[in-house]
Amino acid sequence: MSAESELRAAPPHALVTTARRILTDRAGATEVTLLLADYSLSVLQPVGHLPETSAPLPAHEGPAGTAFTTQRPLVEVADDQATELAYLPITVRGDRLGILRVRLPAGAASAATVLSLADFATALGHEVSTADRDTDLYLRARRTRRLTLAAEMQWQLLPGRGCARAEYVIGAHLEPAYAVGGDNFDWSTSADHLTLTVTDGMGQGIDASLLTSLTVGALRNARRAGISLADQACLADQALFAQYGGKAYSSTLLLQFDLTTGRVQAVDAGSPQLYRLCGTTIEQITLDAQLPLGMFEETPYEEQTFHVEPGDRLIAVSTGVHSTRSAAGDLFGERVLRQVLGATRQASPHEAAHALVAGLIEHFGSNSLAADAAVVCLDWRGRAPGQPARANS
Repeated sequence: MSAESELRAAPPHALVTTARRILTDRAGATEVTLLLADYSLSVLQPVGHLPETSAPLPAHEGPAGTAFTTQRPLVEVADDQATELAYLPITVRGDRLGILRVRLPAGAASAATVLSLADFATALGHEVSTADRDTDLYLRARRTRRLTLAAEMQWQLLPGRGCARAEYVIGAHLEPAYAVGGDNFDWSTSADHLTLTVTDGMGQGIDASLLTSLTVGALRNARRAGISLADQACLADQALFAQYGGKAYSSTLLLQFDLTTGRVQAVDAGSPQLYRLCGTTIEQITLDAQLPLGMFEETPYEEQTFHVEPGDRLIAVSTGVHSTRSAAGDLFGERVLRQVLGATRQASPHEAAHALVAGLIEHFGSNSLAADAAVVCLDWRGRAPGQPARANS
């Protein structure tokens, strides 16, 4: 039986135990540890029997953090000099989950072995993602403290924190990770299109979370009906107004990308802002501001069009990003946001989104942000002529 088949046959809660047995038998491993990134992407949490007794590792420092941020396997000689530690990124279709750490006898981590272990880590990541439907073990391991109820609802709504295909790479981040209420991002891909939304539900806490949940559900329902982007906005607008009568509404940016041509259809229904990096040039893509979803009854929405070229980077930010002020009253979106965008141009979309939120927290002067902050970073590669539609693993 293949290693992948053994993982698939394992009970959802027993994936780590099964992985440890497989790698002990087939690779001579003496230790196997699954480390999952927490919600704030600050640490890598070991998965084991609850409550956890092993200490987490930094997500951006040390060998585990380096492997996680660079998405490349890393091998180091252990302190005992008799073993080696291999750190293997666990990523599922562009969504970075964490690291698999494997201890091997000294000299055993050959290039071929590390490549085989990397493939195994990917297979394990797919099984962890599937197991989340049936067990809370991995979800609980991702948190360093309890989430608020509003945050629990928002994280369950998300498609992930990243997505990758041949045509694009997406990295996204939410803060305050353990208490987010109204901000959300969503995406869906098909053979020829990518639809992406950034939503900022008004209010705070559970009220904002309920509003955003209805918004995202209404948009998904409309999108899955196969209607146009403008009509998706119209139907979501009607659903929100029917529920709240205009007393609560959601600011939403809707984008649909043609993967072949780079043509983007957009509906700006509120306050999320969109920036483009082309080479060293940073520009805000100005769209016609239309009314937020649910503000008035039967609001008509119109689509606008722009194009992206291979090498372009798009960054969508919610109100809690571009409208946050420092203690001196300076808006983050006026100067610092552009500085961070320029400084992270060579970083991956995942790291750029994380750095933007880190810059926002530094600008604000506290981890306790006054408003939710959502950042979505997309690197556009485009589709070469004749290139088939396919997804990355």
